[in-house]
Amino acid sequence: MRKTLLSISLLFAVSIANSAEFNVRPGLWEMTTTSGLLALVPMIPPDQMQNLTNLAKQYGFDMPKINNGAATSHVCITQEMANQKIPTFLNQNQYGCDIKNVTQTGGDYKINLICESSILKGNGIAEGFFSNPESFAGRTEFNGVVQGNPVNERAYTDGRWMSASCGTVKPLRAHR
Repeated sequence: MRKTLLSISLLFAVSIANSAEFNVRPGLWEMTTTSGLLALVPMIPPDQMQNLTNLAKQYGFDMPKINNGAATSHVCITQEMANQKIPTFLNQNQYGCDIKNVTQTGGDYKINLICESSILKGNGIAEGFFSNPESFAGRTEFNGVVQGNPVNERAYTDGRWMSASCGTVKPLRAHR
């Protein structure tokens, strides 16, 4: 259950960086997400943590550094991704979830997530604000059931643009 929830938290965090029609600057971004769930990471057995690391790599990013309930990662946003209203990989119906009711006004945006699968059932929301093309703050919430266990999770994410060049950080891609 923790593995699935952490995966979803990381995907929500990544989605915030390129979800709005605001002029998001492409390049290397640093994102920091805090949540109660991330505080549980030290309790995840090493074999499950390795599976989570492998899942992150499938989406094209390295597992973020997690310390004191905060995950810090570097994400490469291409020009094509910056131009999208909804990131392509979010339309892949991951975990049986669908994106609904995307709204955007200026730098503010909101995304609703509806999950209906045997593993994950419930509703989520991601919303945030771009103060400029190089900085944003947002939050995500998920209420439902994961593998039969009730979940009410919140995460907060801050992002900042770091460089026009992504260096060795690869752009995100859809799970295959």
